[in-house]
Amino acid sequence: MDRQPEVRYHRLRPQQIVERRSQCPVAYIPIGTIEWHGVHNPTGTDTLQAEEIAVRCAQIGGGLAFPPLWYGENRSETLMDATAADRSEIAREMGLDPDNFLPERMPFSVMDQTLNYSRLLIHILAEVESLGFRVGVLVAGHYPLVDHARAAALLFNKRARTRQDGMLAWAFSDYLLVGDLYECAGDHAGGWETSHMMAIAPETVDLGLLAPKGEPLVGCMGKMPPQDANAAFGRETLEKACERAVQEAMHRLKHRQAYLGHGTCMQEGLWRKQNEE
Repeated sequence: MDRQPEVRYHRLRPQQIVERRSQCPVAYIPIGTIEWHGVHNPTGTDTLQAEEIAVRCAQIGGGLAFPPLWYGENRSETLMDATAADRSEIAREMGLDPDNFLPERMPFSVMDQTLNYSRLLIHILAEVESLGFRVGVLVAGHYPLVDHARAAALLFNKRARTRQDGMLAWAFSDYLLVGDLYECAGDHAGGWETSHMMAIAPETVDLGLLAPKGEPLVGCMGKMPPQDANAAFGRETLEKACERAVQEAMHRLKHRQAYLGHGTCMQEGLWRKQNEE
């Protein structure tokens, strides 16, 4: 079995970075969170998926994968621990007081948390740009973060610098790229995400902790039951998502002018139209 090249920016020496960046100046930046993902998955499921996708994209398409961002997102909205209907049960399983996640327990308001995270993402994109990259891709493992990532990318791309000769930003989540291929694409701790984790880090998953199919599960949702998860399906869907993500990134690298118009930088599928012509 061929050994995959090391593509993680933080594990490479300067000359190795220069060589890979010269061949393909695309940076993949995984973002995620720490959140309940059922009794059977690790709490880092979202970020671990994003990191794996970033690494795979860099391996198959070129470029480099940056260290994942685990922290800083809004802790009062779109978080299972804070907003799920069964959040009290989640807290009980974690040995926590559910009130720990109330907005008033946070040092910043709900909107300030969102704005602070958006600023952080824009700052990260600027940092990546300063390191010589032409395309910066935010890979959102926690699905709600794709909206924050897209907003940050849109604002980053509005700068005169981007429109002149700066880095072009884009953002995606895996399930959005392959929703036409899989009816069960995207879930929370269901068969989709659990299959991914069984492919990425099988030692972190324990299906034996799940109740029998058909019985209620705490903090799990999706069309595919987690009891049906398997590593082969996880590998297949990760591969398909990465293939399409690389197509998107490479098209932006080669045809940046197509993404510089007002409201056009988040367009997807232009590479497919070109292939059909």
